[in-house]
Amino acid sequence: MAGIQSLRYKVNCGLHLVIQTSSIPDKNKVEFKLNRETPSFPGRLLQHDLERNYSSRQGDHINLVTSSMPSFPILQRSSEEKVLYSDRLTLERQKLTVCPIIDGEEHLRLLNFQHNFITRIQNISNLQRLIFLDLYDNQIEEISGLSTLKSLRVLLLGKNRIRKISNLENLKNLDVLDLHGNQITKIENVNHLCDLRVLNLARNLLSHVDNLNGLDSLTELNLRHNQITFVRDVDNLPCLQRLFLSFNNISSFDSVSCLADSTSLSDITFDGNPIAQESWYKHTVLQNMMQLRQLDMKRITEEERRVASVVAKKEEEKKRESHKQSLLKEKKRLTINNVARKWDLQQRVANLALTQDRKDSQSPPQEPCQIDGGSISEFPEETGSLDPGLSSALQGLSTTETHLVEIEGDTLSLYGSGALECLDRNWSIQTAGMVTTVSFTFIEFDEIVQVLPKLKMKFPNSLHLKFKETNLVMLQQFNALAQLRRVDQLTIDPQGNPVVNFTLWKYYVLFRLSHFSMQKINGTEVTQNDMIMAERLFGILAHVASSELPQYRMISILGDARKKQYRYLLESKGKKPGIVSEETSDSKRLMGENTNRATLNYTTREFYHEKLEEIKDKKKFCKMYVEDLVKEATAINMKNEALQKLWPQMFIELVRDAVIEIRSKDSYMKLCLQQITDQK
Repeated sequence: MAGIQSLRYKVNCGLHLVIQTSSIPDKNKVEFKLNRETPSFPGRLLQHDLERNYSSRQGDHINLVTSSMPSFPILQRSSEEKVLYSDRLTLERQKLTVCPIIDGEEHLRLLNFQHNFITRIQNISNLQRLIFLDLYDNQIEEISGLSTLKSLRVLLLGKNRIRKISNLENLKNLDVLDLHGNQITKIENVNHLCDLRVLNLARNLLSHVDNLNGLDSLTELNLRHNQITFVRDVDNLPCLQRLFLSFNNISSFDSVSCLADSTSLSDITFDGNPIAQESWYKHTVLQNMMQLRQLDMKRITEEERRVASVVAKKEEEKKRESHKQSLLKEKKRLTINNVARKWDLQQRVANLALTQDRKDSQSPPQEPCQIDGGSISEFPEETGSLDPGLSSALQGLSTTETHLVEIEGDTLSLYGSGALECLDRNWSIQTAGMVTTVSFTFIEFDEIVQVLPKLKMKFPNSLHLKFKETNLVMLQQFNALAQLRRVDQLTIDPQGNPVVNFTLWKYYVLFRLSHFSMQKINGTEVTQNDMIMAERLFGILAHVASSELPQYRMISILGDARKKQYRYLLESKGKKPGIVSEETSDSKRLMGENTNRATLNYTTREFYHEKLEEIKDKKKFCKMYVEDLVKEATAINMKNEALQKLWPQMFIELVRDAVIEIRSKDSYMKLCLQQITDQK
């Protein structure tokens, strides 16, 4: 058995190339066996740099001589060498720059050119029985010269300078193709290799993986150390078992989602990718690829699968919640934009109506009507022709979301006038008690005034009010806030609130709402000096307003508690000054200030129009009543004048009739008795 020489060339996927030769003359038969059995352990890999160990005895009797063709040496082997190694030829580390001419070796099945300096594949087209060709570690730039090698099963071109996969059309029987360590940027021209089982493209310049259709026998694909960002078509490989994607640029599972659809994949590696640094990496991979046996060269246990399933479910819930929140945010954004557009159209319509009304008005404006001690500014009627484009746009918006109600933390945000209806909801005590800030946006202040009593009842802990795009245009409007229970902070956004352009607006707020002891206005702390200045500026205003009102009007303004205080003040006026104590005097002064401020109130436009209509009805009734009285008096006077003219003649006739009737006393008495009898 000592005469038997053997070479085992081991490759991944259980491919064992075994060539046996014998030096015994009667046993010179050569046996070539290609074993496709599954290896004894599943973790066997096609390494990054394939190393081969060949028998060193073969190269001792190989001579390279110069040929007649320039630059091409001729290979010569001794007869003994040809007998011993008839099916294989090893020319590794021979410092070859070209492939030598190999004549008389047509029976070769294994050819090894490892570790040379060959730049082009040539002079081997006559080796049509060649099954194994190894050109590892050379300087080849293009795949060529292989079209006649139709029996080739293993082609090793690792660690060369190849930039493109090409010229493999006739190698339909390839079983192993090793192209690692080259400069390939794209997977192409391999779809016809239906028998290919191992493809090694590690350490190239690939940025994506696709165009793998047709590789129906591929069981191992090595793509380590590339620049891959996404993977496609892998799910179309029915026999793929091992996929190596280590050290690439894969950053999300979505970029390799096709792997989840592969039913044959059992081993995969992602280590060295950005995705492997994520906390959800392992759980997500195991959850989406339940058939895996190994991940990153480590066997997967059942416990890991169970934990991955639990974590994946939680991640999915988080993802759904995140998606839901994203949808809500987008819906909120769209709704606010729609409310803003509608608000803008309303303002433009109002401005056009105001301009048109001023043009059409021929009579001077009426004097402000005094109601409850407050001066009501006259609001123009919103009549007149409107821009047709604005009207149609306004009607179109009315069919979409026109308001938004949102509670975020301790803040209740209301967008659009329709949001005010939320105050009629049955808010839970916990939710209502949590709200300390109420924000109004794109809502007319006059509409807000009408719901302030509801706000005070529904959200008793609200201390901070914010107004943006609410048409605060005059100081009197701040009077309406006095009906609230408490206000610590007030924020008036300059956008859509022209009142902030008034220099003294903050001092007026501090004066009118002094009973709230406000702490901040527009984020600025309120100081004692601010309170003193507010009193100096507007104290006389409240005194004048209250002194000009009759008592019955004053009482109608005040609430029940204020009415008692006011009556107490009136009763105190009749007492002697010496009897009233200093404490009573201070109390009287304080209550007088509060009462004076109470006369500074605000009436909304809608309420003004209601009062105006009421006044018109009263005027109409009074006019009709006076006209009826005049008509009746005129009729009475006319009757009186007629009576005066007819009375002398009537008196004469009465006297005459009386004299005639009593001229015969007996007859007159009988006549009277007869009338009395007839009446009975």
